[in-house]
Amino acid sequence: QVQLAESGGGSAQAGKSLRLSCTASEFVMRARCKVGWHRQAPGKEREFLALIRPDGITTYADSMQGRFAIDSDRTKAIVYLQMNDLQPEDTAVYYCAACYTGSTPSYWGQGTQVTVSS
Repeated sequence: QVQLAESGGGSAQAGKSLRLSCTASEFVMRARCKVGWHRQAPGKEREFLALIRPDGITTYADSMQGRFAIDSDRTKAIVYLQMNDLQPEDTAVYYCAACYTGSTPSYWGQGTQVTVSS
């Protein structure tokens, strides 16, 4: 059974940082799935942020370059999203996703809320 559990969300002031974690089930690691992060702000469509391949190669949405960084510890089956210099427009529910076919993941976590105040 595939499980993705996000943690690390919460409230932050503008300019601060948060580090989100996605703990994946063993299947995701054994299947050597790509794991990524997406977010959905109120009233907006879900958008892709970044993903990481089993070999550590990363891909970012153009708008995320520089402030956000994805990395992983596959021995612990955890994928992280480091978010720096947070802004109020980063307020959203952040989702972990895994096992992509093209740009579409097969599995989603439940999401974690991030709220940034000015």
